This record gives sequence, C-alpha cells and structure tokens, in this order.
Amino acid sequence: MDLKSGYPYWAIKNGLLSPFPALAGNLACEVAVIGGGITGALIADHLQAAGHEVAVIEQGEIGWGSTAASTALLQYEIDTPLLDLANRVGAQDAALAYLACAQALDQLRGLAAGLRDVGFAWTDSLYLATRRRECDGLAQEAAARHRLGLRIDYLGSGALAERFGISRPGALLSHQAARVDPYRMAHRLLQRLQARGASVHGHTPIVELQPQARSVRLRTGHGGWVRARHAILATGYAAQQWLRERVARNHSSYAFVSDPIAPEALGFLEHTVLWETARPYLYLRTTPDHRLIVGGEDDRIDIPARRDARVMKKARALSHKLGKLLPHLQCAPAFAWAGTFAETEDGLPFFGPHPQYGPRVHFAMAYGGNGITYSRVGADLLLAAIERRRHPLAELFSFARLARS
Repeated sequence: MDLKSGYPYWAIKNGLLSPFPALAGNLACEVAVIGGGITGALIADHLQAAGHEVAVIEQGEIGWGSTAASTALLQYEIDTPLLDLANRVGAQDAALAYLACAQALDQLRGLAAGLRDVGFAWTDSLYLATRRRECDGLAQEAAARHRLGLRIDYLGSGALAERFGISRPGALLSHQAARVDPYRMAHRLLQRLQARGASVHGHTPIVELQPQARSVRLRTGHGGWVRARHAILATGYAAQQWLRERVARNHSSYAFVSDPIAPEALGFLEHTVLWETARPYLYLRTTPDHRLIVGGEDDRIDIPARRDARVMKKARALSHKLGKLLPHLQCAPAFAWAGTFAETEDGLPFFGPHPQYGPRVHFAMAYGGNGITYSRVGADLLLAAIERRRHPLAELFSFARLARS
C-alpha cells in the first residue's frame, strides 16, 4: 500500500538508517509484531520491557511507510473534543481516554530521554478558533479539561494578540504537547530491541494469517513461516486490508518543510505547536534545526497517483494560509509530501482482537490526528490483553463499539 508521496522531511534528513535483514526461513516467538513503523516499535519495546519475547516483521524498509510521512505533533487531544466525546461514550469513558493520552505524553517523554537523538522536545499547543461563534464552546472545553487536571487555558482575542501576535477570536493553550522525529525514534527503539535479543526483520511481507487454538501461523512472502502465541497487526492504515468490514476511512494530508529560519523569526513557534478549528485545518511545528513544518489541506483522496499530482498545489495553498496567519513567516517549501491517514467515526482508535480472527490476533489501529500518542496507550492495552489482565480502556477501544454505533 502506497502510504506517502513526494519527499518527506524525515526521509531526506535521515536517509536509510540501520538495515534490518529479511527473514530467511522460519521463526518461532511469543509475540509477532507485524509492522516496523512507530506504532509497531512502541508496542514491541513495551512488550519486551515487560519480559515478553518479541519479533518485529516489516514488509518494506523499517519506518519507511506512514511513519516517514508523519509530521509528529504529539498531543493528548483526541480528534473528538472532550465534551463531544462525553456525549457519545459517557463522561467517565471520555475522561479515561483523555487522561490516558495525557499520561502517554509523559511516558513518551521518558522513553525519548533514554534514546539518542530523536528530536524530542516538550512544547505548548495553541488551538485557534476560526470563527467567533466557536469561542463559547472552546471556553467550556477548557473548563471541562481543567476539571480533569489537564493544564489548559482559554485565551480571548485580546490575550491571544498580546501573547502571540495572532488575530483570531480565541484559542486554547495547552501546556502538554511535544514534537519528535518519528522515523528516527522508530529506528532507535528497534535497534535497542534487536540489541536486547529480539528478532527484527525488514523486507518480509506477511501474506497469510492462520489463527489456531494456541498459536498463530504467519506465512511470509519468501515461503517461510512465523509461529507465535500472539500476533499484533501494527501495519497502520494498511491493516484494514485484513478485515472484511470497513472500520475507518482513509484520507490524504499534505505538508511541506521550509529551509532553516532564524530562531528570532520563529519566535513562540520554537516551543509551541499550532493548529486550528477549521476543517481542513492548518498546523505548524518546528524542527531541531529551526525549520517550519506546515501541514493540512486534508482531502478524501485515497488514490496514490491523484494524491501525488496534488502535492505541490497543496503545498502552495498551505504556504498561502501561513502567510495570512503569520505574515512575517512567508516561506517557500523546501520539500513537500503527502501521506495517508485514517479517521474513525468517533475519533477513537482500535486496539485488540477482532471476531474475524479470534483472541490471539490483535489489531493496533492508532487512527486519528494523534496516532503516536494512541500507540503508547495501545501498548499498555495490548500488554494487558496478552497477560490476560483487565485494562480500563479495553472495551472503549475495542471493535465491540462498532456494533453499538
């Protein structure tokens, strides 16, 4: 599945990092994680740290799918606002989901501290209102999150202009967000996993999945077999190909990165990620070498050739929007790209087994705008499932909710 177009910044910056060999022959392990992107890497690392024998199997280059195309804004915010989510699933479950994502950010910060050069930085998050009529809802949202103990402020137009020089009706300012190089982080995690004895293989497609009573057999494209007690499909948006039912809809998002910009010109963006209520929304973040990543212009195109043809037009549209929002930061794209993302109806991910395959095949579908955060939450949830322990989010993040929608 073609998950990206153009030249993602992380691929250009990092090139091909550590090679991981293709699997030759057969392999037996306790848990086989299928997918070598950031989701698979976070899950495999967590399972190994808990004492489980893990193997990671990726069909292409490690981290070269949607991970390389991710702009990697790390936030606790779910695509569905807290108050809206509470109306959908109940206040208690909505609170659990938001607090788990906030905790996951702290866990990601701790994880990044133990790795080398993954571009992690803690930031604020500024969420801009597009229309004045949205401000009452944003103020209520801020109050609801504050009651959960989340560090957030509502800014009116005056405070927003004074602190950030932005002319918008209002904004939410969160003090729990981050940014990272997802491609490098995936590699660093898998290098460490391999150094600790795990099998990590690239260029090994899985072409058949056979659940059995006490194990799962996975046939590789090279004619070999992997036998595991549990299999986790962490293949991102391609995971839907294994299911008969449609659980999410794929879309395309577009981004570009600028040439380096003087830190004094970037100003607050050096320590703040920015996004907005408009749909499709504009979002901004910086890199460790003082470039600006600008993303958005999402559409429903899911055909790679059509997506490819739109990349530069979308990059120019993003540059124009940036110029209107922050006139002093008008800049041309140095590299532009597009990537696939998926949206579920309620903005929540899916983690766990699907009835089609039984209890030993687990899906890790960290779908939505905060997929890396979801992946860290999902690592806890999947560990609990494998160890037959109850997890408070297991039901909410399961496929069972499809039957209730």
